[in-house]
Amino acid sequence: MPRAHLAALLAASACAGALGVTGTVIVTAVSERRSADGLVDVAPLSAGGAGLLVALVCLLTGAAVGTLCSRPLLRGRGWSLASTALLALLALVTSGSPAKAAVSGLVTGSRTGVIHTPGLPLAVAGAVCVLGTRRG
Repeated sequence: MPRAHLAALLAASACAGALGVTGTVIVTAVSERRSADGLVDVAPLSAGGAGLLVALVCLLTGAAVGTLCSRPLLRGRGWSLASTALLALLALVTSGSPAKAAVSGLVTGSRTGVIHTPGLPLAVAGAVCVLGTRRG
C-alpha cells in the first residue's frame, strides 16, 4: 500500500510540476516587460525564475495537503475529498500559507516591478511537505 500512495503522490507532483513550468514559461513569454504602471522595467529571466519558485512552493504545499488527506490518516473517500478541498482552499487564502505568501509576492512584484524571490515560503513549504510525508 505505501508504494501505491508514493506512486500517486509522484504522479500528481509530476503533473503539477509540468503545468507549473508550462504556465510560467507561457506567462513570462507573453507578459509585458514593465510594471503595472509602466514605469519600471522587469527582467524576464528573473521574473520567470521567481515564477518557477512560486510554482514549486505551490506544488510542495499541494503535495503536503494531498499527503495529509489520504490514507492512513483518512480512510473514507468522502472525508478525504472534503478535507482535501477544504485544506487546498485554506492553503490559498490563509495568511500563514506559504502558497499564498509566494503568490502574493508575485502579484506585488507585478504591480511594483520588484521581483520577490519566495525564499521563506519555499523553506516553509518544503518543511511542511517533509513533515507531512513523515506522518504515520
